[in-house]
Amino acid sequence: MMDRIKQFFTTEINSPDGDISHQHQLAAASLMVEVMVIDRHLDSAELSVIKQLLEQQFELDDDEISQLILLAQKEVDEATSLFQFTRLVNDHFDRSSKKHLMKSLWQVAFADTQLDKHEEAIIRRIAELIHVSHSDFIRSKHEAKQSLGKS
Repeated sequence: MMDRIKQFFTTEINSPDGDISHQHQLAAASLMVEVMVIDRHLDSAELSVIKQLLEQQFELDDDEISQLILLAQKEVDEATSLFQFTRLVNDHFDRSSKKHLMKSLWQVAFADTQLDKHEEAIIRRIAELIHVSHSDFIRSKHEAKQSLGKS
C-alpha cells in the first residue's frame, strides 16, 4: 500500500543525518499505519488511537503525525512491501519492544470495534516477519483488547 508513505519513510529512515532512534520509531509507526488502512475503511476511532499511540509511544511531532495520516488516507489503494520496516524492527528492537509494537498494532485494529480479517492477516504477517512467537502474538492481542476495555 501507499507508495508515498514508502517514499516518505525511505527518505526519513535512510537519511544519514537522521537520529537512529527516531528512524526506528518511524519504521514502527509505518506498520501501525499499514494496519490502519488495510481494511480500506478509515474510522475516526482508528485515527484517534493511532494519533495517540504515535504521540505517546513514538514521540512523533504533530507535523509528522499529520503528514503520515494524510498520506495514508490518500494512498489506501496502493501496495508496498513491509520488508523495509520489519527489517529495521528486527535489527533494532528487542523482544520486549517487538511485543509492545504488536500490542500497538492490535490496539489500532480494535479501535473501531471490528477486527477485520485483513487487519488480523497483516498483523499475523508482521508478527512472522519480526519473529514474534505465536504465544506473544496471542498475548499481545489479549492485552490490547483489555487495554481498550474489549475483553
